Amino acid sequence: MAQPPHAQRIPEDPDKPRRFMFVLLDKFSLLCFSTAVESLRIANRMAGRTLYEWQTIGEGGQHAACSAGIVFQLDNDLVEMNREDTIMVCSGIDVQSATSKKVLSWLRRESRKGLIIGGLCTGAYSLAKAGLLDGRRATIHWENQDSFGEEFEEVTLTKSVFVVDNNRMTTAGGTSSIDLMLKLIADDHGEDLANAVADQLIYSSIRTDQDTQRLSVPTRIGVRHPKLSAVIQIMETNIEEPISPSILAQDVGMSTRQLERLFRRYLNRSPKRYYMELRLQKARNLLMQTDMSVINVALACGFASPSHFSKCYRAHYDTTPYRERGSHAARLSI
Repeated sequence: MAQPPHAQRIPEDPDKPRRFMFVLLDKFSLLCFSTAVESLRIANRMAGRTLYEWQTIGEGGQHAACSAGIVFQLDNDLVEMNREDTIMVCSGIDVQSATSKKVLSWLRRESRKGLIIGGLCTGAYSLAKAGLLDGRRATIHWENQDSFGEEFEEVTLTKSVFVVDNNRMTTAGGTSSIDLMLKLIADDHGEDLANAVADQLIYSSIRTDQDTQRLSVPTRIGVRHPKLSAVIQIMETNIEEPISPSILAQDVGMSTRQLERLFRRYLNRSPKRYYMELRLQKARNLLMQTDMSVINVALACGFASPSHFSKCYRAHYDTTPYRERGSHAARLSI
């Protein structure tokens, strides 16, 4: 299958610096923003000339606070962009609240010019909410994947570190801003410059859009048993309609009793208990990150009734789904 075109602008003047406009939403990720800007700064330094320029903009044009509480003075409000500008929406926790109607209207208006628009960390949510990722491939931080997938079914969600789909770009958060910027620098000015920037960042493992953001199952659970890893992977991809232990065992060529022993030996819990914990973790993510009703959260995580869901949730988290959502909302309002 043919790869989508690079997110590379064709300037009228090839010597004119490429300008990035970083839209800083409330509680944006400082790591994602700073590593993106540093990559551009170092590219200028290594090239010995100004290849890139950047500004920070945001709603109101005054200040924006990152999730660590540090406040940044913005260069401008959500002003009109030039056709050659590249927009990067930087977000972090509670992106739903930070994505205001004004931000959405501005994104839709600027997208009609054909601009390259990217979302760093949870910025993909803002782009999807504005309808800019419909029919596109995208990624978002693994913690937000469950809620994103439920809300934006028209977006092809991947687990990649970053995704470039024509003039839309998204990253998974963390250090993935570096990977995306190195790709853009390589596309604009060649691999040698991108490698020089990586060396300056002491970034020795450059990732591509083929790399996934989370560790493999064996690495995450600390166990390198192929059949155990295979079963867990099946569990993770079948949350809404859980599969019975007997069928899981059959799928990997063992008996149900062997599967039970395998889980007890390596994870100190039964397959049923482990599966339940995966489902409850997804439920917690949906409660925290979406406005889905508790009934719909229960159904999305394989529970036949809200009462059974509430009972299991309370047994595991020592609180009810309703109280969990309420306390989370209270913490965000502080």
